[in-house]
Amino acid sequence: MKAKSKRPHVRLEWKNWRSRRLLAGAGLAVAAFLAGNLVSRALAATDVVNACQQTATDVLAGCRGSAQSDYQIALGKCVNVSDQAARKACQKQAAADLDDALQTCKGGFGVREETCDKLGPAPYDPVIDPANFVAKIDNPFFPLVPGTTFIYEGQTSEGLMRDVFAVTHVTRVIDGVTCTEVHDSVFTDGVLTEDTLDWFAQDKDGNVWYFGENTAELEDGLISTIDGTFMAGVEGDKPGIIMKAQPAVGDFYRQEFSLANAEDEAETLGLNASVTVPYGSFQHCLRSGETTPLEPDALETKFYASGVGNVLTVDEETGDRCELVQIITE
Repeated sequence: MKAKSKRPHVRLEWKNWRSRRLLAGAGLAVAAFLAGNLVSRALAATDVVNACQQTATDVLAGCRGSAQSDYQIALGKCVNVSDQAARKACQKQAAADLDDALQTCKGGFGVREETCDKLGPAPYDPVIDPANFVAKIDNPFFPLVPGTTFIYEGQTSEGLMRDVFAVTHVTRVIDGVTCTEVHDSVFTDGVLTEDTLDWFAQDKDGNVWYFGENTAELEDGLISTIDGTFMAGVEGDKPGIIMKAQPAVGDFYRQEFSLANAEDEAETLGLNASVTVPYGSFQHCLRSGETTPLEPDALETKFYASGVGNVLTVDEETGDRCELVQIITE
């Protein structure tokens, strides 16, 4: 099952840093934003030698710019609060939110720099040749047989989470590649809170690629955000690898590439883990650490059993577990 950075167990959200330096901190934040833009422009004026580092720098400048834009709009709303005390409280909250956002920008930049250290300076531009892909997805650690539904459950701070990961018979051509469509539905205390279509394809070597998703979070039955939605080949977005054909300890790879929107990454940590979940006990499981610069402090450990796929996800920050409880086949 695909790591989703917005879910309690699979989708990672931006960390709320809340140091609240308030209006004084906001002044420093604006100065940092301007300095970051100057650095980005200076780098852009030279030949790009380290594409990975340049990307990190550009995203940092964009993140700071977005944070500053949100801050100015928030201040505009505060101006229209008639009560003086409420207006000041509004301004303080806007400053605190700006500080939080800029801290997250800085943290995300650090994560991207670590990624560059692991992957090197080259641009991320995987060659996608439709002729290099096959119809079936039978990677032992990530098999997707149409008509199979994986059901996961776990207790989170939001309530009882139930994730229904259904491999459909539907296919979709993305970036020239015929992908298998998975319908992934997340319920919290029985209420649908996220509804997603994921697209996967396997190459001839056995690597499983992730070509995008159409995702929506819901509140009270209404869509609250479609953040994280992307499609490979559209607006510079690119596919990533969900599972390697021959995993080895130390493997580090991008699972998706939609800048500032969907940037999950994975590292193979082990190949001999023992796992017990309601569905059963498994040996020799692949253990993967999955992160994203969109939430710098977040880390999920996922366990994959050969012949089954994902059997357990652990949020290392909260301790929440999402466990495989049932597999339904047609």
